[in-house]
Amino acid sequence: MTIAPKEFDFQVARLRLERKAKSASEKLTTLEAAAARVNDGDHVAIGGCLYSRTPLALIWALLRRRPRGLTLSRNLMSYEGEWAVVAGAADKLVTSWMGIGLPWGLSRIQREYVESGRLEFEEWSHLALGLRYRAAAMGVPFLPSLTMLGSSLMDVGGSKTVECPYTGETLHAVPALFPDVALLHVHRADRFGNGQIDGYPHMDADLARAATTVLMTAEEIVSDDEIRRHPDRTVIPGFAVDALVHVPYGSYPHECYGRYDAEPAHFTVYVDGIKERGAAGVTDYLERYVYAPRTHADYLALFDEAARRDAAARARMLTT
Repeated sequence: MTIAPKEFDFQVARLRLERKAKSASEKLTTLEAAAARVNDGDHVAIGGCLYSRTPLALIWALLRRRPRGLTLSRNLMSYEGEWAVVAGAADKLVTSWMGIGLPWGLSRIQREYVESGRLEFEEWSHLALGLRYRAAAMGVPFLPSLTMLGSSLMDVGGSKTVECPYTGETLHAVPALFPDVALLHVHRADRFGNGQIDGYPHMDADLARAATTVLMTAEEIVSDDEIRRHPDRTVIPGFAVDALVHVPYGSYPHECYGRYDAEPAHFTVYVDGIKERGAAGVTDYLERYVYAPRTHADYLALFDEAARRDAAARARMLTT
């Protein structure tokens, strides 16, 4: 397995980003229009972490377009990777771990598709993948690190080492990763795309600066005056954002810190379907939750309203 040159070619990527229009105009649009900016064959990086602040509404809209040949990368990948693989949208996954969490185990779909040769899987340490995004955000081809040295992960993608010019020690030259598209979900944003995140920001700030195209959803659209009142919370700069969509519950049934908690019972039902029917269980889930609902409101209507209220109450307990 060899890393695609376009992932780490910082000179080409910097030219691409320099040519990108950095508009200060309004970015508000629809989920469908935002998802239409993703092309077949793109490398799509997903923000959030595991089932925290996953941009599920954007992923839902993207899969409804039936894309092909995508590569998906994420620091800790949840079942959105399984959706994309079973839907035929993704041919390659890049992550440091894939599953939902310890109660549900590792991804059975990933194992089935990799072992049968239907999916290319590229594994990095959690730190290494973060450094790949950070290098791209900095506009450099690699960052030196000790991570992965001495492990079989060094064989993944043809990782290279460099000699430290100061100590002579061997270091891992972690290659940059410049995604074509980044999908992000934030707590609030103004109409110009300045996005604020409460709680842990994960790797989203680096993704926004590394990707050529940045698509973002927000729980709430606020005035630019409100954004200016708390500039320290503005993790995503508006000039990096290409499309913004107002989507309350845009991560549900995953969690959005302080807004709503995750739904473990729903995860169990999803995994039970895979245990019983394998990939057909994911297909059934996609038909019900992705392809059948005509709008994101219809998607949310598939979840019990009382459960959503309870998820919101549980989330508020963390912040009050």
